[in-house]
Amino acid sequence: MKELEYPFDSAYIMKKSKSLKKALLSDGSERIKKKIAVLGGSTTHDIIRILELFLLNYGIEAEFYESEYGQYWQDAMFAPKELVDFAPDIIYVHTSNRNITDYPVMDDSEKDVDDKLSRTYQHFAAMWEKLKETFHCPIIQCNFEAPFYRLLGNRDAFDIHGRLSFINRLNEMFASYARKESAGGGSFFINDINYLSACYGLDAWSDPLYWHMYKYALCMDAIPTLSYNVSRIIKSLYGKNKKGLVLDLDNTLWGGVVGDDGVDGIEIGQETNLGQVYSEFQSYVKMQKDIGVLLTVDSKNDKENAIAGLEHPDGKLSPDDFVAIKANWEPKSENFKAIASELNILPESLVFVDDNPAERAIVEGQISGAAVPALDAPEHYIRILDHAGYFEATNISDDDKKRNEMYMANKKRNELQESFADYGEYLLSLEMEAEITPFEKMYMPRIAQLTNKSNQFNLTTRRYTQDDIEKTVSEGSNITLCGRLRDKFGDNGIVSLVIGAVKGDELHIDLWLMSCRVLKRDMEYAMMDALADTATAHGIRTIYGYYYPTAKNKMVKDFYDTVLGFERITDDDAGNVTYRLDISGGYEHKNHVIKV
Repeated sequence: MKELEYPFDSAYIMKKSKSLKKALLSDGSERIKKKIAVLGGSTTHDIIRILELFLLNYGIEAEFYESEYGQYWQDAMFAPKELVDFAPDIIYVHTSNRNITDYPVMDDSEKDVDDKLSRTYQHFAAMWEKLKETFHCPIIQCNFEAPFYRLLGNRDAFDIHGRLSFINRLNEMFASYARKESAGGGSFFINDINYLSACYGLDAWSDPLYWHMYKYALCMDAIPTLSYNVSRIIKSLYGKNKKGLVLDLDNTLWGGVVGDDGVDGIEIGQETNLGQVYSEFQSYVKMQKDIGVLLTVDSKNDKENAIAGLEHPDGKLSPDDFVAIKANWEPKSENFKAIASELNILPESLVFVDDNPAERAIVEGQISGAAVPALDAPEHYIRILDHAGYFEATNISDDDKKRNEMYMANKKRNELQESFADYGEYLLSLEMEAEITPFEKMYMPRIAQLTNKSNQFNLTTRRYTQDDIEKTVSEGSNITLCGRLRDKFGDNGIVSLVIGAVKGDELHIDLWLMSCRVLKRDMEYAMMDALADTATAHGIRTIYGYYYPTAKNKMVKDFYDTVLGFERITDDDAGNVTYRLDISGGYEHKNHVIKV
């Protein structure tokens, strides 16, 4: 819904929230259902009301638990029955600097201030540990916005008695906790209201009127900004991030039209003010590769002109930075679809970045779900893309960092395939090797990420957080397998997952998914062979598989019977199908091209 995409009209959203919700719920979209507990140190009702809208727009239908006013700590430390029974999937702790009760005063010694800092931090850290122990789900915690006044003026930032100094030190302690949790595979995330309030304008954000009149720790008009930021974290956790940028060239990555002005005539680099703007934007785009964002080009240009522009000596980007380049005179919407098809991802996974409003309108009209941000002046390009949060990085795996490299290797594989008349010989030429093991702790972030990002080759489309994955492993009644695939072109990373529940001599497959970038390379056979061998070792006689249809996973609707030879035993009017495979008499391996 365009009204809920950045940049949005906060006043309109606050006023029209009921009609927006009604429209979202009636649009026929498939949504995952999640339960979110909001523990507030201030009034949270309107925050929840607007957060619900943004989540619905991201494809998440949320049910909320809301603590009583100011009872965030009590609910966390002494969870009431209502909260325990609610069993949240995510907990959001909405606190602010209004919840700091023990600030330094001028008579305090350095030790006194350090003690206050430690007590305040421990007040929150003890709460996080208790929440982790009780609920085993991701926690989102606000850090602190700057105070709305500075008693010591500029000295407030460094004097140990200054509130600003105290808050800055607390924020760093919160950040340190988050870093340690992330390094250890935990699910603790910071809702950075320190940054949000600075962007919004601290004087407006912290207007004391709203605290004293309504016990809101921010002004009413800032609530959509806050709620949107929280929704970005949640949608990232549940695989709703975009995957790549589809970039125009002329007046988007550089100033001018390369076909008319020539390479020497386009503006990029340090020679002009506008050239510096485009250079900075190219640098920002290039940094997206470091967090796994795919870079592609969709330009109305002759191919040689496009390549020449990307090879400009002052440019920050080069042709090698892009996994696909479409430079021709076809409609951009068709090139957009072709890019998605070549990358084996859904078109709605991509963000179209083009300075031309007419081209944006065409793509937006032709490709449902694609993100099409409204760009204005080039000096605002970075802010618009960055604040939209398309690629919110809750977890960054090694595979993320190498994603563009992996897709580049895929291009080489496709080029090789074209030289073979026999597909089997092509597969053998790849010299593929797979490593298939039970879930290991070091891979937990990538495993959780895959369960939330894979939509097309996902038989049941179940979603797991990292905590869910760890719980599944620890229960001991499940068989888990993750598959890594390498070939002569490189490492594809973790590309396939299976989770099966053991019930007596039966195995019920709750999750089977595979990354689309390794489709048709027989990895599914290698995984099935490993699953059958593992099941046999556990005394399993029968394996049951399930297919639950969605709008995105039709490609695997016949996977169990047509590909793997399962028997179809039941189906219903909704298209849900149950399959069975008897392995009591042994199982014949199907993989003959991948060395496992």
